[in-house]
Amino acid sequence: MSHLYIAGIAMTVFGRHPERSLEDLAREALQGALKDAGAELADLETAYYAGITNGPLQGQFAVPGQVVLSKLGIEQIPIFNIDNGCAAGSSAVHLALQSLKAGSADVALALGCEKMNIADKLKALNIMEAGWDVARADENYRMLLKMGEGVAVPPGSESDKPFSKFMSIYAAMCRYHMKTFGTTQRQIAAVAAKNHANSVHNPHSQFRKPFSIDEILAAPPITYPLTLPMCAPLSDGAAAVILCTEAGLKRLRVERSRCIRVAASVVRSFSNRSYTEPERNVGRLAANRAYEIAGLGPEDMHVAEVHDAAAMGEIIQSENLGFVPLGEGGPAAERGEFALGGRLPINPSGGLESKGHPLGATGIGQLFELVTQLRGEAGARQVHGARHAIQENGGGMVGVEEAAVAIHILRK
Repeated sequence: MSHLYIAGIAMTVFGRHPERSLEDLAREALQGALKDAGAELADLETAYYAGITNGPLQGQFAVPGQVVLSKLGIEQIPIFNIDNGCAAGSSAVHLALQSLKAGSADVALALGCEKMNIADKLKALNIMEAGWDVARADENYRMLLKMGEGVAVPPGSESDKPFSKFMSIYAAMCRYHMKTFGTTQRQIAAVAAKNHANSVHNPHSQFRKPFSIDEILAAPPITYPLTLPMCAPLSDGAAAVILCTEAGLKRLRVERSRCIRVAASVVRSFSNRSYTEPERNVGRLAANRAYEIAGLGPEDMHVAEVHDAAAMGEIIQSENLGFVPLGEGGPAAERGEFALGGRLPINPSGGLESKGHPLGATGIGQLFELVTQLRGEAGARQVHGARHAIQENGGGMVGVEEAAVAIHILRK
C-alpha cells in the first residue's frame, strides 16, 4: 500500500442545504478534488459512488452513481455504487484502492453525496433503521437494549420528540460501558464539548458553536445518558477523493509534497459475538490488521478521526484503536488527552456530532480532515507535527456491533 496516494480531496460544507441539489453538492466536491489533484475528468479511469439516501429520499434506487456522475461529465468509465451503511464512503475508498492495487486503473475517484434534510424528517430518520436485519428488527431492538439494563435512568431524560432507534441503541451501549467500566455521563459530555470546541475552527462544519460540559449535560435530552449536542444531526453534503498509483501520480499536475500515502486500508465485517466480549469488537480487529499492514502501532499515531454518531462512539473507538485500555476511554477524554494539544487529538474536525453526518460522504469527510492535518493546513485546529493519522468509520449493525468497519492509516 506504500505506493498508493491521495492526490486530491475536497468536501462541501456539511449542513442543511435546502436550496441545493444532490448534483450541485457532488459537483462542488468533485471539482474541488480535481483542482486539488491537478487532474481533469479525462484522467479518471474508474469511479466509486457512495449514496445511501438517493433511493429512499430521492427515488433513485438503482444506478445513482451513473445518474449523478453523468450530470458532472463522467461517463464510459466503470462506475460502481457502494452501500455499506454509514461506512459507504470509506468502503468506496477501499475498493478504489483495490482497483489501483490490482492494476486495473492508475487514477480512481471515490465520491459520497447525500441530501438528508427533507420536509418529512421522520422519513429521513427511518433510513437509519434499515441498517440492520429488518426481518428481525423488533428482536434486534429488544436484544440490543438489554445491554443497558441495570442502570438507573433519571426522570425526564428521554425526549418527547421522535428520534432514531439507533440513538436508543447508542444509549444502551453507553449504559453498558457505564455499569461495566464506571464511565460517567460527564465523561461522555466531555467528548462532545471537546468536539464542539474543535468545530469552531472548521469552516466545513455543520455546527460551529462551543458548549461547555455543563451546557451539554443541561441540553435537551435524547435518551439517557445522551443529550442533543452529543448526537449527530441530519446532514446534506458531499466529499470526493482522487487516489492514484505512482504511475498515475506522474500524470497529474500536483505537487508531490502534498500527496498523502495510504499506508493501510482495511474493511472488516461483524461477528456474532456477545456484547460481553468487547475485546473481539470488529473495530479492534480491523485496527489491529491495519497496524500490521502499515508496520505501525497506536503509539505511532498523531491524529485520529473516528465515527461518533453519538459521543460515546469516540470513547469506544479510542479503546478499539488501542489508544487506551478497555474502560479507560472516558477518563482519558475527561483529562483532555484527546483534545487539541493533548496526547493524541481525536476528531479535530469536530466529529460527526459537530461536523455533520451525511452518511455516504462521512468517511471521505474524515479523510479530508486527516489529509488537511498531514499537509499542515488545518489552521487553528492543526495538530502540530502530525505525520501519521488513522481513520475509523462504521456502518450498520448486525448482532451487537457494526456490520462493517473501515480503517485507513495515512502517512505524510
